[in-house]
Amino acid sequence: MAIGIGSYRPLMTGVQHMVSSGHYLATAAGFRILEQGGNATDAGVAAGIAINVTLPQWTGFGGVAPIIIHDAASGDTVSISGLGRWPRAASIDYFNRQHGGDLPGGVLRTVTPAAADAWLTALRLYGTMTFEQVVTPALEIAEQGFPIPATLQSALARTGDSLIGDSDGDGRWPSTAAVFFPSGRRPDVGDILVQKDLARTFRRLIEVERDHAGQGREAALQAARDFFYKGEIAEEMVSFIQEQGGLLAMEDLAAFSVGVETPPSIDYKGIEVYACGPWCQGPVNLQTLQILEGFDLKGMGHNSTAYAHTVLESLKLAFGDRETYIGDPDFVDVPTGGLLSKSYAAERREAIDPERATTEMPLPGDPWPHMGMPASNGHRRRPDAVAGGLPADTSYACVIDRWGNAFSATPSDSLGTSPIVPGLGFIVSSRGSQTWLDPEHPSALAPGKRPRLTPNPALAMRNGKPLMPFGTPGGDVQPQSMVQLFLNVFEFGMDVQQAVEAPRFSTWSFPNSFWPHAYHPGLVGIEGRMDSQVIGELSRMGHRVETWDDFTPRMGCLCAVKADHERGGLSAGADPRRDGYAMGR
Repeated sequence: MAIGIGSYRPLMTGVQHMVSSGHYLATAAGFRILEQGGNATDAGVAAGIAINVTLPQWTGFGGVAPIIIHDAASGDTVSISGLGRWPRAASIDYFNRQHGGDLPGGVLRTVTPAAADAWLTALRLYGTMTFEQVVTPALEIAEQGFPIPATLQSALARTGDSLIGDSDGDGRWPSTAAVFFPSGRRPDVGDILVQKDLARTFRRLIEVERDHAGQGREAALQAARDFFYKGEIAEEMVSFIQEQGGLLAMEDLAAFSVGVETPPSIDYKGIEVYACGPWCQGPVNLQTLQILEGFDLKGMGHNSTAYAHTVLESLKLAFGDRETYIGDPDFVDVPTGGLLSKSYAAERREAIDPERATTEMPLPGDPWPHMGMPASNGHRRRPDAVAGGLPADTSYACVIDRWGNAFSATPSDSLGTSPIVPGLGFIVSSRGSQTWLDPEHPSALAPGKRPRLTPNPALAMRNGKPLMPFGTPGGDVQPQSMVQLFLNVFEFGMDVQQAVEAPRFSTWSFPNSFWPHAYHPGLVGIEGRMDSQVIGELSRMGHRVETWDDFTPRMGCLCAVKADHERGGLSAGADPRRDGYAMGR
């Protein structure tokens, strides 16, 4: 039975198909493809690329795009590792020698762009349409423009001075300023943003696909993909990055491809929950839920003191293990099976004091014995406090279609992190910002290694059928908001719109994923709509509580689609904290 909680938006429902994403125009793009007969992957890719156009402050076509897909016909549930790798010329020694142990912003944080490959790979393997069909909504938005909303205008205002420069036009990134500040001033809300270079990039890829159409849909998609990574577009990316002092080379792009793999999962009271692997922070979602499964959360009461404390302390334990064990599994021996085991969860559960908060990041546990192995490879120490902000970029899109396919993706990489490549209209992924220069850290920089990614889509299944794809932007808040959404739906019986809108809280008692890895021991951010008595009691328990805005975008922008297997309906929710919207029929 659902708890009594209202919502500010109606629950979107239907029986055919449903899409929810971080921008209303992207949601409309996905819905348009579904109405044209496309499946969930076709629509999800269309929505994702439209997000790259409409949310440039948080995502990019040359950025990252981790994806989870369930394909009903084959029964496959797969993840696509839409995350780039460090150039071969990059190393800890290089940054120590050349930059005094710093990781400078801009092109020196460039890793191979992954979003384009992720979108095209998803489409080739699990879609039914051509690239031209699914990119057309985004192409039209880029070419014809769209009115700038307050969220984008605010982001441009924050970065404007450094991009526009002084009266002589000496800005930091003139190629970015030319697109977003064409008149030399910050745009106003309602001004029309046109991105002609990005539209031209889409048209060039369409032309390559058309040229190879006689070879079949999959071969044509592969040809478009290769044009991006081995052809003229690759040459233009590399030329610009190297001119700006970056390390990316043609060999890095030619050798790159996204991975398609079986994602890790857990069973939560009969619900199978899938996340992406330890090349991102997806295991934090799963481990936290595994720990929480052993508590009577419903008996505690939604957003009660006991409930909030228990969720916060469980998250801290998972983040403590993330700091020690989670990194690119091509380079790091990650004990994923142990971290996600029920026996390890029970062991970690015992570390939670129901009366007192841990005021620092907990030391990691030892998951190796839970895999039948003897010893930990973790670096067991607490970090020093580091000042800094709590970045919260990225977006999200999810779809369920009439055939029982599901799509869940979390694209990212924002225009303020690296200059746009002239003529192409997008930045090359700066996700190297989520790297450490400590060689003992699991996300330490190495040539060809993937930084540990914050974006991490999720998918809940029941009896082999999609139950709820869900996700959010928000940097390190992502697994925290996602866990709360999941519990709101499956423990407290909320519909997905209620679950999205419910007040949220977050811990920051761990090193932030973004350079310079700010660490605020004991800090809890909590939305002002939470009961003031609960806020006071959490403070008395030792949590260092900051009360944030009632609906703060710092808590992300949750989106979800839920299937009702018993009655055959679909419902979707989208977060009013940013520009999210849901649509279906």
